[in-house]
Amino acid sequence: MRRIVLSSALLLANAVPALSSELPSRKPGLWEVKTSIENVNAPARVIRQCIDAATDQMLQSIAGPFDPASCPERNVQSSANSTTIDFKCTVGGKPATARSLITGSLDSAYTMTVTAQSDRSAGGGMTMTMEGKWLGACAADQKPGDIVLGNGVKINVPELQKRSLSTIPLTPGESR
Repeated sequence: MRRIVLSSALLLANAVPALSSELPSRKPGLWEVKTSIENVNAPARVIRQCIDAATDQMLQSIAGPFDPASCPERNVQSSANSTTIDFKCTVGGKPATARSLITGSLDSAYTMTVTAQSDRSAGGGMTMTMEGKWLGACAADQKPGDIVLGNGVKINVPELQKRSLSTIPLTPGESR
């Protein structure tokens, strides 16, 4: 449960983990995203993200508890007012399901509620709500992919991914 909450808080707060071509992009610029998880004794987490079209699509498709390898079966339904994504997954060899419901405008403010069910989760499931609000252009010292955590720490997700990949040897005994 702790692993799901941690990766969900960082990754799902960014966007819905579905095939990026299936979802509309958020408006480029600075977004504030507040994430709360039901029945967890912790305050809501607030982050700020600087995105452009490319980093928004990347954030929508990167791994998380609902990555394509774990959740190959997805059903995306869109209407004028909402997008619903149903996932069928295998997590730790056990079946799991999730539903994401996005309402509002990806140009100004949206709410996304993710409900996940799994035998591995305490109580069998979890509900997480993310509220995103567009704040305007990114600050002068920000670049697309920057996420400012509630404690002021700034990370850049594309750079973090590059660093993680650069530490993986191409063959045993080889380094980059």
